Amino acid sequence: MQVSRIRALRGPNLWSRHTAIEAIVQCTPAECALAAEAGFEARLRALFPQIGVIRAGAVDEALTLAHMLELAALGLQAEAGCPVTFSRTTATTDAGVYLVVVEYSEETVGRLALELAESLCNAAFSNGSFDIAAELTRLRELDEDERLGPSTGSIVYAAAARNIPFRRLTGGSLIQFGWGSRQRRIQAAEIDTTSAIAESIAQDKELTKKLLEAAGVPVPKGRPASSLEDAWAAAQEIGVPVVVKPQDGNQGKGVSVNINTREQMEAAWLAANAISDEVLVEKFLPGADFRLLVVGDRLIAAARREPPLVLGDGVHTVRELVEEVNRDPRRGVGHATSLTRIRFDDIALARLAEQGLEAESIPALGQRVILRNNANLSTGGTATDVTDDVHPDLAARAVAAAQMVGLDICGVDVVCETVHKPLEEQAGGIVEVNAAPGLRMHLSPSYGKARNVGEAVISTMFAPGEDARIPVIAVTGTNGKTTTVRLIAHLLEKSGLRTGMTNTDGIYIQGKRIDSGDCSGPRSARNVLLHPDVDAAVFETARGGLLREGLAFDRCQVGVVTNIGLGDHLGLNYITTVEDLAVLKRVIVQNVADSGYAVLNAADPIVAGMAANCPGQVIFFAADRLHPVVATHRMQGKRVVYVESGDLVAAEGNTEVARIALAGVPLTRNGSIGFQVDNVMASMGAAWGVGLNWDAVRTGLASFVNDSDNAPGRFNLFTHRGATLIADYGHNPDAMLALVKAVEAMPGKHRSVVISGAGDRRDEDIREQTRILGAAFDRVVLYQDACQRGRADGEVLSLLREGLAGAGRTSIVDEIHGEFLAIDHALAQLEEGDLCLILIDQVEEALAHIARRVAEG
Repeated sequence: MQVSRIRALRGPNLWSRHTAIEAIVQCTPAECALAAEAGFEARLRALFPQIGVIRAGAVDEALTLAHMLELAALGLQAEAGCPVTFSRTTATTDAGVYLVVVEYSEETVGRLALELAESLCNAAFSNGSFDIAAELTRLRELDEDERLGPSTGSIVYAAAARNIPFRRLTGGSLIQFGWGSRQRRIQAAEIDTTSAIAESIAQDKELTKKLLEAAGVPVPKGRPASSLEDAWAAAQEIGVPVVVKPQDGNQGKGVSVNINTREQMEAAWLAANAISDEVLVEKFLPGADFRLLVVGDRLIAAARREPPLVLGDGVHTVRELVEEVNRDPRRGVGHATSLTRIRFDDIALARLAEQGLEAESIPALGQRVILRNNANLSTGGTATDVTDDVHPDLAARAVAAAQMVGLDICGVDVVCETVHKPLEEQAGGIVEVNAAPGLRMHLSPSYGKARNVGEAVISTMFAPGEDARIPVIAVTGTNGKTTTVRLIAHLLEKSGLRTGMTNTDGIYIQGKRIDSGDCSGPRSARNVLLHPDVDAAVFETARGGLLREGLAFDRCQVGVVTNIGLGDHLGLNYITTVEDLAVLKRVIVQNVADSGYAVLNAADPIVAGMAANCPGQVIFFAADRLHPVVATHRMQGKRVVYVESGDLVAAEGNTEVARIALAGVPLTRNGSIGFQVDNVMASMGAAWGVGLNWDAVRTGLASFVNDSDNAPGRFNLFTHRGATLIADYGHNPDAMLALVKAVEAMPGKHRSVVISGAGDRRDEDIREQTRILGAAFDRVVLYQDACQRGRADGEVLSLLREGLAGAGRTSIVDEIHGEFLAIDHALAQLEEGDLCLILIDQVEEALAHIARRVAEG
């Protein structure tokens, strides 16, 4: 078995809406035969008993090693605690070659699971060994390292429940919510409106105390100490017992409480000084340790925290009791689980010594053995929810403390006898204010009610009903994608929306190109969604990016499919038929928002059939208003765009919503260029789908000029010595048919065409292009460019010549090596009144070359 071309599908894709790992798996006939035997399955199940039900993808499909690999990769992740359920194995057109797709929740975990699944299958195949326990542990540990912690995760889950899109920007906890100009960001439990100054204040415990005192908030007396001697002097001034802590520490690190003696102070000083050069000594407040969580201007949750401890049973040693507590599945290492394992270290031993105990001591039945002075969850402590018990005056003090420091999300540490009373009535106080507080004690308290603090954070960041989405329009099809994308972006800009656009020419923000090259894939689209100056986005969505990674977004407001026709790029990546291509292209239709629209070409039966896959509504377009699909849709009271009496018409049922004269749309040349009329109708449908004003649409259509600057390589017109030149990037049979139809409506005494062919097309597609052109042009200039895409020298030219065999009109065929030389050769033959169609490959360079030749005359 050979596993190759492993891809991470990071968005909705050909297979599902799940993120998934896709791999090509090749099995020999012998491997397939052996995999189908009962003995192989028994060996596999003996190595991995939890693999689940092994079945083929279809009833009549034989089990193969690829199917075993699929189920093993899914099962390994599931057993490691990953929330995955989807997988699939599909046979390709090549014998013994399969596409295996397995869902993942964390990409690195999914990749490792596939790797381990391959090792597992090979072990079963060769009757070898596989340490399932060790490998599952490896997967679990990687998953814990990679997945979001409980604090950040709770906020992300709350955003998802509100239909707010999110994206993890780093391997850590930096998250973007929303898109473009409506985006917000968090870092763990800290939001983007929290200032660095506020965070800095919270880290300076002495400054925090001064500010809280100024606000009338009760705080313990204390001061900084510069040395051990100074710390003991401060303790004498304040009066023991005292607390010693680093001035800029966190998570309870280096904090010592209830210090009464010089010996205790020495140990406390060393612990605090190891964390920070600046040490704070303050009065020890009697009572319990409470954490109050403030979000915005409200107290959201409160918990009483207990230090890590065990209860004696009169039988087991302290060490054994700690080991038993740590077996609780809720306890783990770090912050990935709801509780942290108790550390049995020097600090724990020192705390035991204070209680007259050692690690091997056997405490009496019911004796509380404390392992730490501080009650942080990160050291193994526990938390009990007390949110409903907090006195309103105490809650107000916590809110005042957070606002005095300037924190949007704030963990307020309070020491007092009870939260049922105000602090002033019990000599309690606020001992710390924390930025980016841990939330897990409120999400999964050891005892009491869990609080949805993630929802509180999201509600602070976003107004009710706001989903932080900008209008996203995705455009796909065989031809017309780039022109349609550019025109839609132009209409959005004319409507006052700062627009981001991706296409095969680059990435554009507000009309300015910020990246060049083919940017029709998801990576470029994600860059646009990251940009803070984008109010709307239009994405050319090509097949290559869909296959490599899937979509860059979870759903779009509008999905446009221009056409499928005879297809393009067939035979690549196992997309071998027009039907295969349609299944891929309709991914954007399947991921239209419930409130959105699919804009579909009614005149293309395959495209029209995609309407059944749209979760939202459909806008059909076609030049013929009497087309059955258009007429039926309109009779049902739904939206359509068509041509009538020289006008573009948008109608919803019997209501004519807009009428725009084709004479006022330069792109169509008074409606004479049929494929541009289609592109305009698709763009009108998209504009309608996002709710643009029709006056702005009309103005935008009138101002969109089809020149080499605005729409390079899309039917750009030049005049040279009285002859008409047309430069276009058409490169498939459908494009040839559309171009021939367009130029037939234009005058031309003698007609010539310049063409090459892309080597990654099928032989029949290359031949078909010149077969179409041979019936419409007098002279054909064939050229071979530098990129033959895997073809032998001269192979593409030979196929193009074969397409011209028996041509009905072509009488002259020239062959030129080099695109620019071919253009010059064709221009040299032109006379006044001639027409020349130049099918360019290097779009910008070729257009610049043509412009120079035209300028030279």
